[in-house]
Amino acid sequence: MRRRKGSIGIALVTGVMLVGASACGGGGGSSDKASGGSDAKAAGNPAVSSSPSPTKPAGPPMLLETITPQTGTTVGVAMPISVVFTNPVAAGARATVEKAMKVSASQPVAGAWHWFGDQRADWRPKAYWPSGTTVKIDADLKGVSNGNGRFGVHGYTHTFKIGDDVRADVSVTAHTMKVTRNGAPVRTLSINAGSAEFPTWNGTMAVIDKQEKVHMTSCSVGISCDKGSPNYYDLTLPWDVHLTQSGTYVHYSTGDPNPGSGSARGSHGCVHLSMPDAKWFYGQVKQGDPVTVTGSPRAKASADNGYAAFNLDWPQWLAGSASGETTTTTL
Repeated sequence: MRRRKGSIGIALVTGVMLVGASACGGGGGSSDKASGGSDAKAAGNPAVSSSPSPTKPAGPPMLLETITPQTGTTVGVAMPISVVFTNPVAAGARATVEKAMKVSASQPVAGAWHWFGDQRADWRPKAYWPSGTTVKIDADLKGVSNGNGRFGVHGYTHTFKIGDDVRADVSVTAHTMKVTRNGAPVRTLSINAGSAEFPTWNGTMAVIDKQEKVHMTSCSVGISCDKGSPNYYDLTLPWDVHLTQSGTYVHYSTGDPNPGSGSARGSHGCVHLSMPDAKWFYGQVKQGDPVTVTGSPRAKASADNGYAAFNLDWPQWLAGSASGETTTTTL
């Protein structure tokens, strides 16, 4: 199922989310923009200089909406760094902007920036992050132009850690989800995925966030607003792990309490677990842990439909970068 429009992502200092739908199935909007208030806007005044003739910006300020992950957090091995700008960044300015956003780590990691439109740039490693790595994004944008008449007036720094390598592999056809931690099998759970009418996205989706309860409605995501329709729902459901901005979750559903091959019930695009399994899985995963779905007739989720960066292969990822592959500097 899907919930009402909510949000994902983390603001520069305060917790803010990327705007998205919440409920399963339905449309798969893939141009996912982070939004919400943050101190990036509030801190839009240039720093005071001790010089008797302070240098003023050449134009209005270039500000950021969000940087994810939030500083001080521990995230999964598939988590990208996602930076969302308040205003568009011109194509000709992106290489300079990328070079100003320096990524360092406690061990060398190859990666690159990739632009989704002109306001969101994500940095992901070529392969998953090594567990235990400390990562720092230092966006020193002071004086940097966005190519559209705006100039950076601030630097932004976030430091976070990569936790245990927790992965979930969902087989739609086998009705199973295999959970591993640091390469070792932990549990295999029975699941139901999307129906033929509302199939689940294929591909790898990093966990966006999770909530103990989410209000989900079919009307909010364009499935049905007709209370007489068999596809209508208006429910609050527990143990919700959020996978895509278009509304894919792993969770418990009252309409499918005992998922597995024998129940033969399909969802509106979410992955259903039993109540005990949903609660257990909720306790195992964190933002950035990869959930990989195979065997669905649906395409892979777009890389910007939440944090599905690894649904692009490396050449595809580099095609969206202005400065190409780099290796992190050492912390």
